Amino acid sequence: MTVCTGNICRSPMAEVVLRTKLEEAGLADVVEVDSTGISDEEHGNPVDRRARAVLRAHGYPTGEGHRARQVRASDLVSRDLLLPMTAAHARALRRMAGGDPAVTDRIRMLRTFDPTAEHEPGQPEDVLDVDDPWYGPDEAFERTLAEIEAAADGIVAHVRDGLAARARR
Repeated sequence: MTVCTGNICRSPMAEVVLRTKLEEAGLADVVEVDSTGISDEEHGNPVDRRARAVLRAHGYPTGEGHRARQVRASDLVSRDLLLPMTAAHARALRRMAGGDPAVTDRIRMLRTFDPTAEHEPGQPEDVLDVDDPWYGPDEAFERTLAEIEAAADGIVAHVRDGLAARARR
């Protein structure tokens, strides 16, 4: 599950990209991808028009039918991997999990899977934030998509490795 603030820009874009990449990897039948938001402020709204335009321009589905929803505690325990877009989203998920390591161990910031993202030990987590394009120009959505795409192959490899490990048990 990908997680952002309102579930209308970053997390649905990541959901579409990951679903596409997992399908290309032959994993669509065994992996479910969805998205949520920390806030309920956009509840029921579709993917932002600018996000849809950028997805379309890059050959992705546009997330038609998506309706924003807020993450629930039940989502945390039923997902194998939780991918927050920012350090603030990760903290909110950890708080919601109540410190349960069975959940908190599955929270990984999306950009930690980007081999080009620079994060030195001792740096704050937020250097790996996927910037919120909502308040920026249309080009901000291009940057957001590029950050998501840069992490996608690493996420697919992580998921593939996890499925292989389960199969060996």
